[in-house]
Amino acid sequence: MKIVIAGAGIGGLVAAMCLHRAGFDVEVYEAVGELKPLGVGINIQAGAVRILCGLGLEPALAATAIETRELRYANRHGQTIWADPRGRHAGLPWPQFSIHRGELQMILFHAARQMLGADRIKFGRRIADFAQKGSKVTARFVDRDGRAVETAEADILIGADGIHSAVRGKFYPDEGPPKWQGILMWRGVTVGKPYLGGATMVQAGHHTQKFVCYPISRAHAERGEALINWICDLHVSDGALPSREDWNKPGKLADFLPRFENWKFDWLNVPGVIRSAHTILEFPMIDRDPLPRWSHGRVTLLGDAAHPMYPIGSNGASQAILDGEAITQELLAATDPEVALRRYEERRLPPTAGIVDSNRRKGIDVMLDIVEQRAPQGFSNLESVLPAEELEKIVGDYKKLATQDRETLLKLANAQ
Repeated sequence: MKIVIAGAGIGGLVAAMCLHRAGFDVEVYEAVGELKPLGVGINIQAGAVRILCGLGLEPALAATAIETRELRYANRHGQTIWADPRGRHAGLPWPQFSIHRGELQMILFHAARQMLGADRIKFGRRIADFAQKGSKVTARFVDRDGRAVETAEADILIGADGIHSAVRGKFYPDEGPPKWQGILMWRGVTVGKPYLGGATMVQAGHHTQKFVCYPISRAHAERGEALINWICDLHVSDGALPSREDWNKPGKLADFLPRFENWKFDWLNVPGVIRSAHTILEFPMIDRDPLPRWSHGRVTLLGDAAHPMYPIGSNGASQAILDGEAITQELLAATDPEVALRRYEERRLPPTAGIVDSNRRKGIDVMLDIVEQRAPQGFSNLESVLPAEELEKIVGDYKKLATQDRETLLKLANAQ
């Protein structure tokens, strides 16, 4: 069976490797002319690392990434609300990794190229259109100037072409731009001193003003440093979404640093970390409404093309990786490709739609808002502000929704 994947991002490359390992004939088409290690930090949850380990990627990841020891939530005064061990530190068979997105992208690319063959991943080819006829799908690819480059015929087409997916756009031409709730994010990477043991991911503040940070480089850690990925979220507008041309533009300290000037915790000087970044990028926090369907005949969606979500709970890339495993398993289990794609959709659409909806309602971050509302000046006794039973329900419900709960993950481990 021939499968064409449009998009060589994290989801597309992982799906390609899972499908190839299962015996399918796979080709990947990517719009950019060359993959480069761009971006900032990213977290891969243990449940998704399980799949990457199965592809033989753990040594490469461990040599580059930080194995996250703990996730900590704090108020804007730096007081801990909740701390949770992660990955192997929580007794799971796999780690959670914090890594530079560009490094992860290149690890996946080199592994996929070695596994599939260099000629099976093609660059400078953006999907422009496709048509289904009988048991075949024909996809047409163009270069950056819109000139026809190649036509590919396959049994299945997977649209893994991101939040602005052309495949999704053909099925839903009237969907319009992504959704925005008025929050801008400023992101940077800073070389600094290790904090909280050197392997902790922190979420501090509340929904409309939040600071996230985590170290992402093993090489820096071995030198006694921390390469700190950080994100500042601020609610700035209830107006229209900024134009796409303004995304990933250079950020200006004056636009957000004053709001974080007093965030000097016992364990981290937030304004100092922000000022020390070499480059700062600004872009809106966006998602899209869940779709009624992903699969149409022999064409389906995967990753951000299927379920773009707010970056709450470190779910975007992890859910795309889970998609790649699921679609492979369903294609192996069913003799009819269309039946397999429907089963893949039935398996993955409801939970990812649930995460999109939950993240819009602040997801697991709701604990931050509860503490801010009930104790804006800080607290001396957390239990009097957010009782343990209430906190445990917030955490437990979200973990189950995102397939991050211990029970589910251990079942997956036992099934392997």
